[in-house]
Amino acid sequence: MAYQISATKLQTYHRCPQAYQFRYELGLKTNAFFGSAVLGTALHQALAQVYGDWHYQEPLPKIDWLLDCWGQHTDSLSPSQAEEGKQILETYYQNFIASEVAIHQPLAVEGKIQASLQVANLEFAIAGRYDRLDYLDDGLELIDYKSTKEVKLPKEDEIDLQIGLYYLALEQRYRQSLRKLSLIYLRTGEKVSFHASPNHKQRVEDVIGELAWQLRTDCEWQPKPGEQCERCTYSRYCSAVQDCPEPLPDDVRSHQSQLQLVLAL
Repeated sequence: MAYQISATKLQTYHRCPQAYQFRYELGLKTNAFFGSAVLGTALHQALAQVYGDWHYQEPLPKIDWLLDCWGQHTDSLSPSQAEEGKQILETYYQNFIASEVAIHQPLAVEGKIQASLQVANLEFAIAGRYDRLDYLDDGLELIDYKSTKEVKLPKEDEIDLQIGLYYLALEQRYRQSLRKLSLIYLRTGEKVSFHASPNHKQRVEDVIGELAWQLRTDCEWQPKPGEQCERCTYSRYCSAVQDCPEPLPDDVRSHQSQLQLVLAL
């Protein structure tokens, strides 16, 4: 089986190799997982329907089309959430649809991307998700909807890894290059875009190469102390944070390697 890799896993490894080991290699449970907000999920589903089901025989859909799509995804919401979502989509319509001459049919909505990469005779399977994938004149734009209440931009080095991973995967899947990754903050109506280039792809290949070396040599996964330590759910096990770290739980599973050697012919 190929070793599974994602933007989240790469970002975790870049942030702290030891946290990566605790989470993905040793399978330590974390309290940092929170289920998707119901309102955010409904908004994503409605927008997927807006762009996926529109017939594109007219330049622009009317606001009634968005609201009709919204009405089909409100069953699990409270009346106040349904009203809040309606207002969010009305703002979205004014900012991203009504202001355009025409909207164009996307390449895909709510899709998955998969790719593979061979590094140091190891096979990596790359996976990711996106909310919308649009055509540009010279490539592709990947769009990710954010339903957070505030605009909180990712750290530059972490967004670079995400861009690089998508660049690599989309190039394999569609034979086209990623030119732009855009975050649309639904509650504020803001759009933030990041330029994508082959340098991002090279950066990801370099980080995966470092990870491959770590997996092959099975050396000690060194902690990388920093501001992230204050929020790390594994800090009680970490010698870089605690003078006397707690021992790992008895039920920590032994890592069953996913590594698949690629033999040269």
